[in-house]
Amino acid sequence: MSDVAPQQAPSDGMPSRSAAFEARLKKRYAAERRFKLTGLVAVLFSVLVLAFLLVTMTINGVGGFQRTELAVPIDFTEAGLTGDPATLSGPDATQLLEAQGLASVVEFYAEESLGANASAELNGNAWREVATAIIADPAILRTKQTFWLPSSADLAAGYEGEGSAELQALATDLAEQGKIDKRFDIGFLTRSDATDPQAVGIWGALKGSMLTMLVTLLMAFPIGVMAALYLEEYAPKNRWTDIIEVSINNLAAVPSIIFGLLGLAVFLTIFPNFRSAPLIGGMTLALMTMPVIVISGRNAIKAVPPSIRDGALAVGASPVQVVFHHVLPLALPGILTGTIIGMARALGETAPLLMIGMRAFVATPPDGLTSPATVLPVQIFLWSDEIDRGFVERTSAAIIVLLIFLLLMNGLAIYLRNKFEKKW
Repeated sequence: MSDVAPQQAPSDGMPSRSAAFEARLKKRYAAERRFKLTGLVAVLFSVLVLAFLLVTMTINGVGGFQRTELAVPIDFTEAGLTGDPATLSGPDATQLLEAQGLASVVEFYAEESLGANASAELNGNAWREVATAIIADPAILRTKQTFWLPSSADLAAGYEGEGSAELQALATDLAEQGKIDKRFDIGFLTRSDATDPQAVGIWGALKGSMLTMLVTLLMAFPIGVMAALYLEEYAPKNRWTDIIEVSINNLAAVPSIIFGLLGLAVFLTIFPNFRSAPLIGGMTLALMTMPVIVISGRNAIKAVPPSIRDGALAVGASPVQVVFHHVLPLALPGILTGTIIGMARALGETAPLLMIGMRAFVATPPDGLTSPATVLPVQIFLWSDEIDRGFVERTSAAIIVLLIFLLLMNGLAIYLRNKFEKKW
């Protein structure tokens, strides 16, 4: 007989636990606590980095939504300008005011109010903003108005404490008189590119991005969804489909500049007159986005339970009805998730669009899908290469506009995904 006495069961009926078991249990609990702490630290670190990025971008970008302006009072009752709503509603209204000497009127009153030195630092196209105000309200021609008009880039730098000492002193003197200020520039959201940071705007690039993303979505989404449905529901399982699946997976990881080279070699060869057009940019980005939509679409379709298909077939639905009436609606939220990821990647791409010529200086917004255009990432890239401080601030403001555009686009996609989401 053994001399070791058997362990006695505790009085509450629970089996006894040895010291080694207790030690292993404590070790597992400690490892779980460390894992939770590590995950929490990782999340907090990510949040802090994101917050630092957003705060830095906001601080740097606030100045980009402003510009340095000079106060110019103009007495139109003595200026001798004429115009009625019918005349000023035509397309040549600005030319009509220019012919009447509006530019000289603005120059005269600027020199009278600011002095010769300060009026010389008024932006050369400042009179056009006065013309815009007159066209919007012809009654201004019978009143005396004070306009805040853009200064030159040099005076703006002097107002910021940079540039020549002479301009800094001039800006300080004007600031003491209340005749210079940095004001919110709504025109930044309505103008297009320009060579002067005081006159640049983001609307041309923003409209180009919208048109390019529209072409990308209209091409990549239906083709990607149909390809995913065919590969998952109809394609035979053989060597050829295996090759296609591997090719699609590889295309999703191909560097974006390769798609730019493909667009340059194919699309611009077929449409040589549409260089830098949203149509070519959209087709190029559609090639890059399509593999992501196909992969996410296949995974979403595969996640639909087989019982859905069996139940639909049992009640007499045809195979096509099963796919389009039951499987596709249930898989649509997952497909839209993949589309969000693909479109977000396409929105921030620069390299493929540079390859097809969408880095041109475009002073007017595109009229359609075949008009010359640029996009927000390319516009940001071009402005970041400028040495003028004004362009640095405008670059940060353009990045904020890009982020807001991305958030709005993703928000719309998330709304549609939640709207079409179904439970089973």
